[in-house]
Amino acid sequence: MTLRLFDTETRTLRDFTPLVPGHASVYLCGATVQGEPHIGHVRSGVAFDVLRRWLGANDFDVAFIRNVTDIDDKILNKAAEHGRPWWEWAATHERSFDRAYDTLGVLPPSAEPRATGHITQMVQMMQRLIDRGHAYASEGNVYFDVLSFPGYGKLSGHRLDDVHQGESAGTGKKDQRDFTMWKAAKPGEPSWPSPWGPGRPGWHLECSAMAEFYLGGEFDIHCGGMDLVFPHHENEIAQSNAAGDAFARYWLHNGWVTMAGEKMSKSLGNVLSISNVLERVGVRAVELRYYLGSAHYRSMLEYSDQALTESAASYQRIEGFVQRVVERAGDVPVGTWTEGFAAALNDDLAVPKALAEIHRLVHEGNKAVESGKLDDARVMAGQVRAMLGILGVDPLDAHWAAPADSSSALEALDVLINAELQRRQEARAAKDWAGADAVRDRLKAAGVEVTDTPNGPEWSLTKEKR
Repeated sequence: MTLRLFDTETRTLRDFTPLVPGHASVYLCGATVQGEPHIGHVRSGVAFDVLRRWLGANDFDVAFIRNVTDIDDKILNKAAEHGRPWWEWAATHERSFDRAYDTLGVLPPSAEPRATGHITQMVQMMQRLIDRGHAYASEGNVYFDVLSFPGYGKLSGHRLDDVHQGESAGTGKKDQRDFTMWKAAKPGEPSWPSPWGPGRPGWHLECSAMAEFYLGGEFDIHCGGMDLVFPHHENEIAQSNAAGDAFARYWLHNGWVTMAGEKMSKSLGNVLSISNVLERVGVRAVELRYYLGSAHYRSMLEYSDQALTESAASYQRIEGFVQRVVERAGDVPVGTWTEGFAAALNDDLAVPKALAEIHRLVHEGNKAVESGKLDDARVMAGQVRAMLGILGVDPLDAHWAAPADSSSALEALDVLINAELQRRQEARAAKDWAGADAVRDRLKAAGVEVTDTPNGPEWSLTKEKR
């Protein structure tokens, strides 16, 4: 079945036809490293990690570029507020984002270019735009002439009369709708040399230049959050097209993580960092990843602790099935996904439908385990692993595996828990139901789930933290 993706520019589902057969080129707008990442920041990383994994699983050679914006007004202001060098502030929080992505099992990009490493390419692009009559220099600044580009507004649908760039008028701007590509140097701020004087790049220019450098003048897919459609992505298209590049062939945008209906942002004061959520709510990283990726990527995800906890319980049911099969049937190799799963992901990455297919198979697999059909259960567990792997949450993947040195601790825990289970069995034999329930409740409070089977009680951990 052909992969179909919702293209923001055409507002239609389109068959994915790569520019080069067998190769997929993807650019994702990465972080502006001004502070600690919260779960809203990393949702795009999780969402488009699924896209990348699905393309790779279908034999595409994937070039995946995710940039780092390491020079920006917000970074300069934050660094100044805390009395730190701007470059140190940016590097510190770039590492924080790297840790967050790794914690959630997001694959590293093919390349992760920093804006400050590509000033030469930005200067060259500005010169091309000036030569073509689409940009102009004024008092050390360089601006893009919006009225010179007839296609302006084709991505966002903005009419020229309604365009507001969200930036100051700027010195020497001909029209308030023009946007800044190069900012003249100010005292105390970092700057780089250019033909128009020392300065630093504007945000929109950075991504156009880096996408062209790594993926060429035309590439397959450009991704990012829906808040970037205007002005950032609209301005990227204008710059790149006006400079002579065809640029992105498909535009994909993910929805926000919201709280009380509002976009999660630092300005609203409703920030939830990755480490804070993991510690406060008491979920594992794989469960947080499962939650962030469980909704359709284009939908809003309304965050609450309860929703996260319920999602974690849903994941534990899937994980529990795989672990039970391993315990009873031995090693479970990764199998192949089902047709229903493939149909779901090929339908614009419809993860909710894909998860429904996984839960259906888990239900059938549990019945096979209970009836002693372990060979059938093993096959189904392998299929579940394959599908969870595409979603980045295979519980047997080495990324989520418990540290190797925990084996002795688990052995000791097994002895203690089995002693408790023996007491529970004795209480039940004596019809001491209160005593048996007390053992069960004590184990549950410790994060141990007990399942009664025809072969006796079995236990598994439900709250082990990574």
